[in-house]
Amino acid sequence: MPCQLSVNVNAIAFLRNRRDLPWPSVEGLSRVALEAGAHGITVHPRPDERHIRRTDVTVLRQMLLKDWPGREFNIEGYPDERFLALCEMEKPEQVTLVPDDPSQATSDHGWDFDRDGARLSSIIARLHRSGFRVSLFVDPDPAAPAKAKAVGADRVEIYTGPYGGALTEATMRPAFDKVVATGKAAAAADVGLNAGHDLTRENLPRLVTALPNLEEVSIGHAITSDALMFGMAETVRLFRKAIGQS
Repeated sequence: MPCQLSVNVNAIAFLRNRRDLPWPSVEGLSRVALEAGAHGITVHPRPDERHIRRTDVTVLRQMLLKDWPGREFNIEGYPDERFLALCEMEKPEQVTLVPDDPSQATSDHGWDFDRDGARLSSIIARLHRSGFRVSLFVDPDPAAPAKAKAVGADRVEIYTGPYGGALTEATMRPAFDKVVATGKAAAAADVGLNAGHDLTRENLPRLVTALPNLEEVSIGHAITSDALMFGMAETVRLFRKAIGQS
């Protein structure tokens, strides 16, 4: 199966929340993205609701069920009880667990399996009882996929920030090599592979070519940035082209 594109709409919500107004519309721009061929929508609700709100999660879940059956809803976040209850209520196709502190601006590291493995195993078992696919956010570390598999994860999402944020070939190459090694380790461990963070139209083709087992990329900041220039529909089409879709 070719790599799929999930559009993270947190940045759209963050822009909306600067004013006490309903625009830009998270639902409306999600519809545009889906119409342009996005495979799914990703949200990362945080406790302070500084971007995605719990009400957004409900609106998007209902929109997808009613108008886009077969497309994916991915809810990611730190698995406290409130987050887990939200997932059980809204029933996404995929839950991505990240080790964020609530005060973090964005995700910037993967799980520490030595410290958190037992807890993750229990949480994943709970989510599996509801029928959700579970992905774990991991550092670019070839040892991580096997550890994720051992605690029950269906997929890993490699944190690609160091690769995506590299501005020169000299800094990009070692970061790229770590991501690729981790992706190959996921194939060896028989765990599915996602990737996300600072991925762009420019750096995606190289990654997709190197990792034929890459199943999904979740992208928000770059898509929102490019949408300011090209519009959301054209931006989604450009990103689909970057991951090898027509």
